[in-house]
Amino acid sequence: MEQLITNETKQQYVYMDKCREIIKKKAELRKKPFTANIKTFGCQMNARDSEKLEGILENIGYEIVDSEDADFVLYNTCTVRENANLKVYGRLGHLKKEKEKNPDMMIALCGCMMQEETVVEKIKESYRFVDIIFGTHNIYKLAQLLYERFQTEEMVIDLLKDTDKIVEDLPSDRKYSFKAGVNIMYGCNNFCSYCIVPYVRGRERSRKPEDIINEIKALVEDGVVEVMLLGQNVNSYGKNLSTPMTFAQLLKEITEIEGLERIRFMTSHPKDLSDELIEVMKSSPKICNHLHLPMQSGSSRVLKEMNRHYTKEGYLALVDKLKQSIPNLALTTDIIVGFPGETEEDFLDTLDVVKQVEFDNAYTFIYSKRTGTPAATMENQVPEDVVKERFNRLLAEVQKIAAKKTGSLTGKVETVLVEEKNSHEEGFVTGRLSNNSLVHFKGDSSLIGTIQTVALDEAKGFYYIGHMVD
Repeated sequence: MEQLITNETKQQYVYMDKCREIIKKKAELRKKPFTANIKTFGCQMNARDSEKLEGILENIGYEIVDSEDADFVLYNTCTVRENANLKVYGRLGHLKKEKEKNPDMMIALCGCMMQEETVVEKIKESYRFVDIIFGTHNIYKLAQLLYERFQTEEMVIDLLKDTDKIVEDLPSDRKYSFKAGVNIMYGCNNFCSYCIVPYVRGRERSRKPEDIINEIKALVEDGVVEVMLLGQNVNSYGKNLSTPMTFAQLLKEITEIEGLERIRFMTSHPKDLSDELIEVMKSSPKICNHLHLPMQSGSSRVLKEMNRHYTKEGYLALVDKLKQSIPNLALTTDIIVGFPGETEEDFLDTLDVVKQVEFDNAYTFIYSKRTGTPAATMENQVPEDVVKERFNRLLAEVQKIAAKKTGSLTGKVETVLVEEKNSHEEGFVTGRLSNNSLVHFKGDSSLIGTIQTVALDEAKGFYYIGHMVD
């Protein structure tokens, strides 16, 4: 497998060279450079994929721009909720007009949405002006597909139902110089009944620990002080390796990398969160004081229907263990309202967990039927008006608790990773605490990427105002 990966990487660099020659000649003929724009929908896994796609396009010779008024526009799509699909279709209508004005323009679609057969058929029929379609398993092939499009001048479609390949060591254009996402695994084996991800991202594939460690060491040498370890379920990392390794063991090795200051990770499935992992989190000051632990529902009955493999009581016991082991741990979660068959009693169970746990924040979603998942064919779909009313009640409770939790550090002195100049207040910068809360304080752009000690003077809704201390 290692030889296969090496050869695939080399082959893609050959295609990048070929495309670079083509783009260079075209740019000379029209006397201006070619531009590219990538729009990312969905999760942080998609955001990380987009950095790789940008890196490939830059290597080919495209200038990356913010506007969709570009020569190459790529949508890296999400399909977790139906609304994400509708958004893409709407924007494609706008792009058609842009393409009619620009004969050099190409449009590409990739990501999770493209792994659905019905979507690809619809694009082939109704959006014939799209040039390239590829999925989640062959992100690395962008240069090859672009070269093929240059040769054929016809729509290029390259989709795989699944893969065991992990192709890395290709160009990447990081959004931040001081922090980076690092994939530790791909795919998911959980098959929650509402979720399309295992069908579009494939089965779990863990990267070799030495490859992950070497990537992070190289990032640190390049100025990175914080990494976000990414996987659909990081807690099940390592199960398919020839020499199995737990996520806790990997995390412990990463904490020993010199120069790395902060480590984050997501997403954690509650059923796989081990005592070993809690111990590693507790023992290393490098691991950020924040855990995203999706609950989805507080009803044991609904959780069983969701195929989540834990109960309300089990989730609460896990949270209690975490809070006892790691004081002041910031907990965030995901919650779905309106899962098929959800009763008022089920919903009240969810509200009860929210009140007991007191999440620092919760990402709340209205259930979205995804064709191809078991939940899509379940009876007792909850009426829309009932779902919206429950959603609003949940949101009000979540926001009330989150506002109270945000103020809990007022008056304390904490370390802050400075991320950017504040866009609303001249002379201020914005940074992030270990627990993921935002802080605004006086400073200039020279502080970006550094870790500063900041006194938290005042809580303002969901962020702090502070000042630097020596």
